[in-house]
Amino acid sequence: MEYARQGRIAAVVIASAGVLAMLAPWIVARLGLAPKYEILMYLVSMAAFIWSLVVTLRIWQKTRQ
Repeated sequence: MEYARQGRIAAVVIASAGVLAMLAPWIVARLGLAPKYEILMYLVSMAAFIWSLVVTLRIWQKTRQ
């Protein structure tokens, strides 16, 4: 059950990061922010993808044992 919970959290993070990456240009243009904030949003989404990858790999390794 713990693996399922961690998997769901990773899935939500992946989905949220994808949405953030897709909406970053629109958010920056809509709010009139500097382009550096768009890059910041991309970096945050990239960090979320990497975190999710690490969590997913750990779940996969634990279930193989």
